[in-house]
This record gives sequence, structure tokens and C-alpha cells, in this order.
Amino acid sequence: MIAFLALPYIFAPTGFPTWAELERNAHERTNLASYILMLAFFYLHYYVLLPKYYFNKKYVIYATTIVCSFVALILFIHLLDKPHGMPKPFPGPPPHVMKFDKPPGAFENSQTMFLFLVGLFVSFALRINDRLKRAEREKLHTELSYLKAQINPHFLFNTLNSIYSLAIEKSDRTADAVVMLSSLMRYVIRDASESLVPLNKEIEYIRNYVSLQKFRLDDTVLIEFQVNGLLSNKQIAPLILISFIENAFKYGVNPEQKSLIEIFITLNNGHLFMHVANNKLRVSSTDEESSGGIGIGNTRTRLALLYPAKHELTIHDNPDNFIIDLKLNLS
Repeated sequence: MIAFLALPYIFAPTGFPTWAELERNAHERTNLASYILMLAFFYLHYYVLLPKYYFNKKYVIYATTIVCSFVALILFIHLLDKPHGMPKPFPGPPPHVMKFDKPPGAFENSQTMFLFLVGLFVSFALRINDRLKRAEREKLHTELSYLKAQINPHFLFNTLNSIYSLAIEKSDRTADAVVMLSSLMRYVIRDASESLVPLNKEIEYIRNYVSLQKFRLDDTVLIEFQVNGLLSNKQIAPLILISFIENAFKYGVNPEQKSLIEIFITLNNGHLFMHVANNKLRVSSTDEESSGGIGIGNTRTRLALLYPAKHELTIHDNPDNFIIDLKLNLS
């Protein structure tokens, strides 16, 4: 607003010193009033004319309103800029009349036209930029919703397979596993619909998932799971970590042999570090998910969308093991 009001004085022949003449010069007061009116037109154009008429394709009404506004502004300036009496003389003999140099009418009209066009095009550019950003946010939200919709059935499929294994074994822990799954799905349905969730809730979700896997696997797999650092007052995109952990259990577990899964999560100075490693025991060249699965490919895309310059993802896909190191800036 201040910059807009200063424009005429930047381009005026007399420059900023004319501000000191506002008290004594009626012409300068008229100019200031006209600048304030043009500023009012700026906001009128930005908040009313563009959204109500231009973007609704009412171009005739829009153009007519613009022209009428400009004509009304010019007429108002000329009506207001009339002589308002003689200025007071400076003290000292002999008395003389102070003279103000008034710019010619053509200069005033061109200056008014310039400021009017500046206000018109700047407000237009700002509104277009705002619409583009809004469209980009909506596109991002739609894409992320689609990606999360892919994750949820994928997670549910894997977890139901785990409970199915318990049921086949007629394990007494089947009921506990169902209750745990209910808690997990409650988080997915209720909390994961948000764009960000408290980090401690996301970690608790991962704890429940790991516990559910321990129900199923018993002693066939050694699970090293550690969380370090203060998790409070930090937020994270929901379900952004679980795919890496799901992948470790999917490809790092074989009932016929011992296996090791490592999950280390550390929060330090607003940066989250996650290390996930597993032995590669279920690799098939024909398996379309052998290089990470739907979940990891999905999470790669989400990381690129949500943390474009705030993450580092390193994946080591070795013949014998699969290692993921993720660094995420949560500050």
C-alpha cells in the first residue's frame, strides 16, 4: 500500500519533497486523494471485479465496469482539483504571493492513466497467481488422496494376511491381533485423513504395527526396533514411514530360516532419521513388487510432493539385503 502511494512521487518531477507541501498545496492534497481512490479501485478489482465478473466470463460487464471506473476517477480528479483560494504569503516586505507550479492537464491524465493501469495489471497478476497456487494445492491434495487410498488397502491386505496366519495356527493371540488391527485402522481412517499428524501418533502407529507382526512371527525373526529423541511438538505427513517397514516384513521374513529386521528411528534437532534393513528372503524376478512394492513407490512420490527439498532417501537394493535410510526435515 505504501509503495503504491509512493509511485507517483517517485515518477513526479518534484519527487518526494512534495509531501511537505500537502498542508499548503490543495493540488497535492487532490493528488493524494486520487491515489487513495486508485488504491481503493485496486482492492475492488482484486476482490470483486475479477472473481465476480472476469473469472465467471462476464467480460462485457467487467470491461464496462473498468472503463466507467476510470472515467469516474478522471472526472473526480478534475472536479476536485479546482482553485481553493490564494495561499498565504511568506513573511517579509514586500508581500508577495507564493506560486505553485501545477503540472499540465495532459501530464496529470497520463499519470493517472499510468497508475490506474499499474493497479489494474498488478491486481490481475496477483489474482491469477493466487488461482494458480490454489489449483496446484488442489491438484496436490487430490494426488495425495489417491496415493493414500492406494496405501490403505495395501496395508490392510498385508495385515489381514498376518492375522490369517494366526487364525490358521489357532493361536490364542488372534483376538488380541484383531483388537490391535482395529486400533491401527482407527488411526488410518480418523487421523491419517489429515495433511499432518503429531509425530508421536505416527510412531505409536508404527509400534502397533511392529507388535502385530511379532504376534505372527514369534521367534522366527529377530526384530530390533528403537525410537530415540523427543517426539513432541513435531508433525509429519501420515503414513509416510510405514511402507518402508511393511516392505521389510514382506521381503525379510521366511518361516523356514532365521532373519533379522532392523528399524531405527531418531529425531534430532528437527530432523528425523530412519534406518530400515532386512535380509532379502522372498525375492522373485517375476514379482512386480520385488524392487520395493506399491508402498515404496507410492511413498517416493509422496515424499517428492510433500517434502521436495526436505528429504534425502537412500535405498540399497543388494542381492542379500535391502536397506533404506531416510532423512526428513520436520522443522
